[in-house]
Amino acid sequence: MDISQIQAVIEALLFASGDPLPLDRICEIIELDKKTTSSIIKKMSDEFEASRGIIIREINNGFQLCTKPDLFEYVKLLSQPRQRQGLSQAAYEVLSIVAYKQPVTRAHIEQVRGVSSDSAIGRLIERNLVTEAGRLDAPGKPILYATTDEFLRCFGFKSPSDLPLLSFDADDGQEVINETELSTY
Repeated sequence: MDISQIQAVIEALLFASGDPLPLDRICEIIELDKKTTSSIIKKMSDEFEASRGIIIREINNGFQLCTKPDLFEYVKLLSQPRQRQGLSQAAYEVLSIVAYKQPVTRAHIEQVRGVSSDSAIGRLIERNLVTEAGRLDAPGKPILYATTDEFLRCFGFKSPSDLPLLSFDADDGQEVINETELSTY
């Protein structure tokens, strides 16, 4: 296959997948090494970014086709927007704890927050922002929670390691997000 055929196959795979497609799987299908495949995807991504209505997003070592965020106003005209209630302050607090401490137990979340978090965890699971990530090898085998690829997609991160760094506020002893890094989101 020549380069244009390889690009066409990769584009078709990403389109058909819908969800992030791992680089390993793409390499397996097109029978190329990771370095070459990554280079081709990077070139495609740059071309899409410059002249297309879609982009290629990297999410947890996988790739997915997405519409450009700045075209949302046009895309939303395709259908009636669903009235979806935003997340509560409690849900955002739980989501941030899970994102930074994952995998984490409900008990640890509640220890950090100081209040019950059952409802917020349930809402985050319903929205597919948090998922059960196994069980802790401890008495009672408590459930561990972690963020999902949907969380990464919604908040614009490639992986959990892309979260803004936390810093320590000496005045009140609380961890805070570094505002200079947060301003880019």
